[in-house]
Amino acid sequence: MANLKTKVLLTGGAGYIGSHTAKLLTKHGYEVIIIDSLFPSQSKKFYGNFYKLDLAEEEKVLEVLRKEKPEIVLHFAAFISVPESIEKPFLYYENNVGNTIKLLSAMKKVGIKNFIFSSSAAVYGIPDIIPVPETAELKPINPYGETKVMVEKILKDMARVKEINYVSLRYFNVAGADPEGELGPTYKQPTHLIIRALKVAKGEIPYLEIYGTDYPTPDGTCIRDYIHVMDLAEAHILAMEYLLSKRENLVLNCGYGRGFSVREVVSTVKKVTGVDFKVIETSRRPGDPPILIADNTKIKEILKWRPKYNSLEDIIKDTWQWELKQNEN
Repeated sequence: MANLKTKVLLTGGAGYIGSHTAKLLTKHGYEVIIIDSLFPSQSKKFYGNFYKLDLAEEEKVLEVLRKEKPEIVLHFAAFISVPESIEKPFLYYENNVGNTIKLLSAMKKVGIKNFIFSSSAAVYGIPDIIPVPETAELKPINPYGETKVMVEKILKDMARVKEINYVSLRYFNVAGADPEGELGPTYKQPTHLIIRALKVAKGEIPYLEIYGTDYPTPDGTCIRDYIHVMDLAEAHILAMEYLLSKRENLVLNCGYGRGFSVREVVSTVKKVTGVDFKVIETSRRPGDPPILIADNTKIKEILKWRPKYNSLEDIIKDTWQWELKQNEN
C-alpha cells in the first residue's frame, strides 16, 4: 500500500505518459512533484506540486530536489521522435543523455538513489527474436534508440557500485488516452500512427501516409505492439513499489506480446470513427524495424502486471473520444 508521505518526483510529468502516471500516483495516495519544461507537449491538467524547469538548469533542479526530498524519481523527460532524431542527432544526445546525466548528478548530491527510467523498444533495433526478450542484443538503428542504450549503460554502471537502484522500462508503442477523459496526447505535430490517423479522420490532416509496404510481414507494412497508456502508468507504479521494497535493479519490456500491422491499425481507426479517410502509400522511413513485439513474460511474473486495456479497439476508442473532446474546448 502507498505511504501517504512517500514523495515521488516526475520529470516530464506534464507530458503524455508522465501526466497519466501522475494522475494514477495521486489516486494511489502518493505525493507527486513534477518538473517539466512544457516543451514540446504538455497536459492541460497538472497533478501534484509543479515546477516549470528544464533539466539543463541543473542548479534549479538541485534546489527542487533539496527542497522536496523525493524518495524516488521517475524520469519521463526526453525527446521521442525517431525521424527527428535522425535529422537532429545532437539535439537528442544533448537532451536525452546529457540532461539525464545532469539529473543523476543532482540526485547524487542530494542522496536520492531510486530511479525509474523511461526506456524504449528502440534499443533492440531490428531484433533477431520475435517476441523480443529483455536479453536480446541491443543494436539500435537510430539516434533515439542509441540515447536510450547509453542511459541504460550509465544506470547499469552506477548500480554496480551501489550509486543507484533502478528499473528501466522498455516501452513498446504507447497509445490511448485516459478513459475518464481528463488526459490524452497533446503533441502539436504528432508522428505516431494512431494519433495521425485520428487527426486525418477529424479532417485536421488531409491524408495519412503509410511509410513502406514492402516489409517482410503478412501485409507488407510494419507490425507494432501497442500498449495503452493507462496500463503503462500502472506498470510504473508496480515498478516503483517493487524498487522501494526490494532495492533490486530490473530491466522490463512494457508491451502486450502481440502486434498489429499499419494496415490493421488504419482499418480499426476507420471502423471506430466511421470515416473512410484518404491513405497514401509511400516509401519506407529510415530507422523503422519491420516488426517489434514484446516478450512480456518478465514484467508479468515479477511485478504481477495485469493489463486492463489490452484491446486495439479500446485504445483507439479512448484516443478518439479524447480527440473529439479537444474540439469542444
